[in-house]
Amino acid sequence: MKIYVFIPILFCSLLSQEFSIARIQYGGGGDWYCDPSSLPNLLAYLKANTSMSQASKEVRIKLTDSNAKQFPYLYITGHGNIRFSNNEIIALRSILSNGGFLHADDNYGMDKSFRREIKKVFPNKKFVELPHSHPIFSSYYKLKNGLPKVHEHDNRPPQALGIFENNKLVVLYTYESDLGDGWEDATVHNDPPEIRDAALKMGVNIIYYALTQ
Repeated sequence: MKIYVFIPILFCSLLSQEFSIARIQYGGGGDWYCDPSSLPNLLAYLKANTSMSQASKEVRIKLTDSNAKQFPYLYITGHGNIRFSNNEIIALRSILSNGGFLHADDNYGMDKSFRREIKKVFPNKKFVELPHSHPIFSSYYKLKNGLPKVHEHDNRPPQALGIFENNKLVVLYTYESDLGDGWEDATVHNDPPEIRDAALKMGVNIIYYALTQ
């Protein structure tokens, strides 16, 4: 079910601009490059099913790159260790404190290191679980059950965890969900079509929310 909402003039201008997702390349040994078909598939779904006809490509960046701050949607995932340098911590804090948005998607094995590193970025902030009534679950599609469960990790329910800066959601951590696996080509994990569709719809919602909040 689609939810049609009033789109502000500012967002209308965004619809006519090229939109890219910036995947973060990090150190520490984790496979930041995993799920290679996930973001291209999400962008194709976004382009085919919404008004964002300019959704185009995945861009791979380091947080210290000079152009890192220009991307409205940063994405990080992986199965292993994530480690940010001091300069990357400073850069990410600056990006997120000045209008940026980070989506961290829990692939099995990254939870401990991601929580450790994001604590260095925002030492005085804690994750807050977003309820099913939060507008991120209805920004484009109505997902009444909240974050979809794609793959099992530790027999825990999926959680959408957020960090806020001046009442703005700047970090979304999709934990125990594995959205990226749901975005991958159907032949990679052989997930049921309804699971893949729910994951892709959640991805659309996150992007719409990030661009309009």
